[in-house]
Amino acid sequence: MPEHDMSPEDARRGDLFDNLPAANTSLPGETPREAPAAGSRRAAREARRAAESGAGGNADDATRVNPVVTDTTSATTDATADATEQHAAPSAPASTPAADDVPPHESDLHALFAPEKHEPAPKPRRRRGWLVALIIVAVIFGGVAAGGAWVWSIYGDRISDAMGWGEPKDYEEGIAEGEALVTIKEGDTGGPVSTALYEAGVTKTQGVFYDYLIAENPSAVFYPGVYQLQKKMTAAAAFAALSDPANKLENTVGIPEGGTVASSLPRIVEGVGIPLEDLEAAVEDPAVYGVDADSLEGWLFPAVYTFDPDATAEDVIGRMVARTRESLSAAGVTDADAQRILTIASIIQREGRTADFDKVSRVIQNRLDQGMKLQMDSTSQYGYGELHAGSVSTSKEAQNDDNPWNTYVIEGLPVGPIANPSDAAIEAAIHPADGPWLYFVTINLNTGETQFSETYEGHQQGIDKWHSWCRENPDAGC
Repeated sequence: MPEHDMSPEDARRGDLFDNLPAANTSLPGETPREAPAAGSRRAAREARRAAESGAGGNADDATRVNPVVTDTTSATTDATADATEQHAAPSAPASTPAADDVPPHESDLHALFAPEKHEPAPKPRRRRGWLVALIIVAVIFGGVAAGGAWVWSIYGDRISDAMGWGEPKDYEEGIAEGEALVTIKEGDTGGPVSTALYEAGVTKTQGVFYDYLIAENPSAVFYPGVYQLQKKMTAAAAFAALSDPANKLENTVGIPEGGTVASSLPRIVEGVGIPLEDLEAAVEDPAVYGVDADSLEGWLFPAVYTFDPDATAEDVIGRMVARTRESLSAAGVTDADAQRILTIASIIQREGRTADFDKVSRVIQNRLDQGMKLQMDSTSQYGYGELHAGSVSTSKEAQNDDNPWNTYVIEGLPVGPIANPSDAAIEAAIHPADGPWLYFVTINLNTGETQFSETYEGHQQGIDKWHSWCRENPDAGC
């Protein structure tokens, strides 16, 4: 409208609008953005955007990239291009929107909240954890199995007994059969009787009779003699049979291994009923039985004998001497060598346990070969009369007594046998073991363990062990 046509009021309105301040496009509370410092990353970023949209465009574009740039001279353009070359970051991936399509603020927010770029997940490697676990489990179960096997090997019998497993120790009732002769010696208690029953085939196991006695009749007394029982009897039935006098055989006697004439004659009296005086008279003259010796010592063979009710003392002694000749003949011993072999065998019988008979024989032979005295305790005990004194140790009196049996005093073998040897002792006397031993000593009376030594120093160590064992077992008969 021409000015001359405007009313005064319109004129005032025009002045009012003409003097209004320029519009501020910033958000409330927002501080206008200042120009980025030269060489900063922000300047480089904005320069890159300008280059992508065409640095030589209109002034509005240039102002939007950098509002403070108002001079479009070539110098400014060159400076901007240099800054772009020096600080521009690598181009964004093709999927990223162009910088000129996104306002500055929106571009920053887009970069901040843009979805993450995930690389394809690497293919997981096959794990070996399951194999390690399998090995661990196998080791654990293997250890348990090995431990269980060891425990069973040591305590299997006890476990079976406690749980009621395994083979019964006793025979069943009603299966007894046949005949078995059991010899009970003077002074035998439950342990030896239990062993004798087992060895005769009466009981199934060696300890079942003893266990029965402990449980049912621990104060039982056994009388010497030979008893007729059956095989495969229960422990209870065997005890009842031994308690019945009707099962004790008359005219039966057992001569023990290692016994002497003096200890054997009373047994004959108990078994056969012949007076002791008659028996003592029967052994006075060995020549009656064809024995060329001063005594029948060693000639009453250890075995169980049964005689007719009318047997005489000479019948009984003659039968025992004949049994000795049978064993000597079976071993290949001539009559001329019989006394020597019986003498060696009798020492072996008294000095060692059966398992060591051949080693004891070797010690005797080695010492004889080297001209050493035998120094056997059993010989000095026999010569002094204390062989059955109940102690394995030799007294000083016996050791120094001058008699033809004491090998601590005399040279070589004693004058004759000192006991009744078994077949095993006779065999060992003929065939000694190979070895250099010159000494031996029993170091445990309970087990019969014996140490054999080549030197005197080694023998002294064995004696120390023996003394130590005796101190720990004062009532064992040392």
